[in-house]
Amino acid sequence: MAIKGSLREASLPDVLQLLALGQKAGRLSLSDRNSLGYIFFDNGRITYASIVNRRDRLGDILSNKGKITKEQLDAAISKQSLDRDKRLGQHLVEGGAISQADLEEFVRIQVEEAVFYLFTWTRGSFHFEAGVEPEEQDVRVSINPESVLLEGARRIDEWSLIEKKIPSFDVVFSVDRDRLQASGVELSQEQQRILQLIDGERDVAQIVEESGLVEFDVGKALYGLITAGFARRVRKSDMRARMVVDAQVAEHRNLGVAFYKTGMIDEAAREFRRVVELMNTDATAHFFLGLVSGKGGKWSEAIGEFKRCLELEGPRPNALHNLALSLEQLGRLKDAEAAYGEAATRARHDGRILTAWGVVALKQRNFEVAQGRLDRAREVSESQALSDVWFWAQSLVLVNRDDFAEAEVVLRAGVEQYPQSAALRNNLAVVLEVVGRLEDAEETLRGAAGEGLVIPQLFKNLGDILYRTGRYDDAWEAYERAIKLDPELGDDVYFKLGNIAYRRMDHEKASAMWRMTLQLNPDHQLARTNIETMNALT
Repeated sequence: MAIKGSLREASLPDVLQLLALGQKAGRLSLSDRNSLGYIFFDNGRITYASIVNRRDRLGDILSNKGKITKEQLDAAISKQSLDRDKRLGQHLVEGGAISQADLEEFVRIQVEEAVFYLFTWTRGSFHFEAGVEPEEQDVRVSINPESVLLEGARRIDEWSLIEKKIPSFDVVFSVDRDRLQASGVELSQEQQRILQLIDGERDVAQIVEESGLVEFDVGKALYGLITAGFARRVRKSDMRARMVVDAQVAEHRNLGVAFYKTGMIDEAAREFRRVVELMNTDATAHFFLGLVSGKGGKWSEAIGEFKRCLELEGPRPNALHNLALSLEQLGRLKDAEAAYGEAATRARHDGRILTAWGVVALKQRNFEVAQGRLDRAREVSESQALSDVWFWAQSLVLVNRDDFAEAEVVLRAGVEQYPQSAALRNNLAVVLEVVGRLEDAEETLRGAAGEGLVIPQLFKNLGDILYRTGRYDDAWEAYERAIKLDPELGDDVYFKLGNIAYRRMDHEKASAMWRMTLQLNPDHQLARTNIETMNALT
């Protein structure tokens, strides 16, 4: 069950206690105005935490603690720019700068600091999703939430004092350097670090970003300077003037991607639209707006967004692939064929694109062409699992050749790999029915339905088997479930429902079903004849 609510009604410490006591595993998402953060749990313990648009502090933490040199950090950052599939910490380990044990120790510190910062969020919302894990490249730790809660409570008390002097991170301060020098006071390491950054121009947010320190340490250091009279507030930075800079565009873009991955589609759309308002030439925003439109079934809008993305960034395979998919959904198969072809040309080793290209050939009944593309998809997917769509498409090509034995082999392999695929289970049942193994077909369909795999065609095919074997009441129930899921599933479903109703002597219901048959297919002569015959008898 999802746990969600407002941080005004339930504070983050309260939520952490609830998840810890319940020994929950999953992801807690927190939003506060235009910020988004995550805390991951396993068996009630914190395993990872991150904040979107907050710079990765690991390098700064390691540097501040003297574990790595600036040269080692710069080398790892350079490697990461070429290989973004690995986190900075892994590059440092592979480069010999730190050990794996060091990495885990300092990731723990980074995670704790992220949670401490999230404690300051009091106006947003939270949403817990069970079973969601961090990304594969994230180093996971195991932290007792109780220890975090104790330190967090202390910091919250300190933050309440700090906020009286630093009400927001867009405030600009200056330093009276003559007075500071004359005083002869000894500054903390953090105060020395931020001193050169307090220049009457940078706001607190910029000082945090450029110092490499966490928000709490900057706030505490600055609070001391203000209290001692060495630093004074100058003004607020002009946030509106900075909204159009690349950093702001990146912020909204990153938030949009994070919201999209979390399944918060409306929030993602809002962020990407904001990006487009600020910079209409941002290809990534148009790409994701295309994905959002597709999720809402607005395929024409999706096509427009993907075309805009391609105009801005050139023939990007992912954009071409999604453009082709959108065209396919609208039945524009020739246009989809061309877009898939260009995507496949530019991503020759992408089995997913080759499979989709094969499917569109299949829909055009170009079976030999479809087979060639599916064969190529299998060749390039040697190191990766073939998709469930590949098994589905390959089985249909084999069925078209009347090679039902091989189609069964392919479908059983697909079902073994993707047991939750209702389409594969359904197609397997159809193949079994065609070769006369009705009991096996029925068992396959009932098994899928019993496991909660629900698609209209599955219940229709079950109904067909039951109808064919004379179990009309059971067939009626299966057909009703099918049309409840898809009222326009097919005229033959309503025709058979009419026949069953007639057998039950329910002439009114039979007539209604046959009329529905004609509504879907005005050329259905048997339905028309049945209605005319029944009207003549009454």
